[in-house]
Amino acid sequence: MPYYHKIGQIPHKRHTQFKKSDGSLYREEVMGLEGFHGIQSILYHHHLPPRVMKTEFLGEVKPEYTQFGAIRHRAFTTKNIPAGGDAVSARRNLMGNTDVILGVSRPTESMDYFYRNAQAYEVWFVHEGTGVLRSQFGRLPFEPGDYMVIPFGTTWQLILDGDEARFFVIESTSQIEAPKRYLNKFGQFLEHAPYCERDIRVPTELETFTETGEFEVRVKVRDSMSRHILDYHPLDVVGWDGCLYPWIFNIRDFEPITGRIHQPPPVHQTFAGHNFVVCSFVPRLFDYHPEGIPAPYNHSNVNSDEMIYYCDGNFMSRKGIDKYDITLHPFGLPHGPQPGATEGSIGKEATEELAVMVDTFKPLHLTVDALEMEKAEYQASWSEGHPTGTPNGHQ
Repeated sequence: MPYYHKIGQIPHKRHTQFKKSDGSLYREEVMGLEGFHGIQSILYHHHLPPRVMKTEFLGEVKPEYTQFGAIRHRAFTTKNIPAGGDAVSARRNLMGNTDVILGVSRPTESMDYFYRNAQAYEVWFVHEGTGVLRSQFGRLPFEPGDYMVIPFGTTWQLILDGDEARFFVIESTSQIEAPKRYLNKFGQFLEHAPYCERDIRVPTELETFTETGEFEVRVKVRDSMSRHILDYHPLDVVGWDGCLYPWIFNIRDFEPITGRIHQPPPVHQTFAGHNFVVCSFVPRLFDYHPEGIPAPYNHSNVNSDEMIYYCDGNFMSRKGIDKYDITLHPFGLPHGPQPGATEGSIGKEATEELAVMVDTFKPLHLTVDALEMEKAEYQASWSEGHPTGTPNGHQ
């Protein structure tokens, strides 16, 4: 999906001399995935990229999972997670497996250091707040609803405009990309895709610093964090070109696919990773068959865990699921509308829900932080007569 892009000054041919005004060389860096077989970009630096003054080991950062307990449907509230710190330090991992880690972050400060995840792609979904993602590829302003997709090895920093922001965070051991069924053999979006290249925002303004001093870069790799102190500003790139760079897609630019009868969850798919998918639930019209039932049918997650982060609107949800909540429906169990929800949906014409769903094909494990946020009565909401089993629900 990432298409060719370039910013700043680059030489006519790659791997050739590219000189500064004083006759010295800019330093070329090839940054790519899968050795030299995946997507890549070539960057031109003022300074030698490997140059580091000193390093420090900061410790292990691998999530610690706890016992899942009896298999059941679960819900978690993240509304009141502690606010404070910068986006990376405020992040709290809630669930994950060997393919993906899911969490939330509620920062109150801009980052005063740079960060590089050398072992994973990261997607920062902006629920609240505005600011700028700064990286060696340039500036990307962000706003609510943005999926900020940050590739492996990108050196970046989040600067907040206000006093607080809120993010849902997806960390993937694989590349995040558009579903292949949305693309032609050349990588261009097809006409039936729910979004296209026009909806993707890429860096257009490059920041180039030549100053020296002491600059901190925290590097995550091998499930640990290291501190590197550079004697030059890490955003020293004068130009780059290629297909590997951060980009943004806003959930409100996803065009929903609807039909005469209820459409299955894959029509909401937005991104693909290895062994998981990301879907966007956005405001849309309901089914228009005269006998249609807008509420989803009961379905069994035979070999897929389904989690949903609820952002805004009515969610087509039952009472008891609120903004900032997360639901988790583990595979092996059927789920669907609560008592009365199917009947209550008949005749409804549209929904205003906004939510992000991640379906994984390996079981999700829970952290202690997740258990502390659990809504204990969620499983009981399918029982007849339960106070949260009201007729305006879905998940």
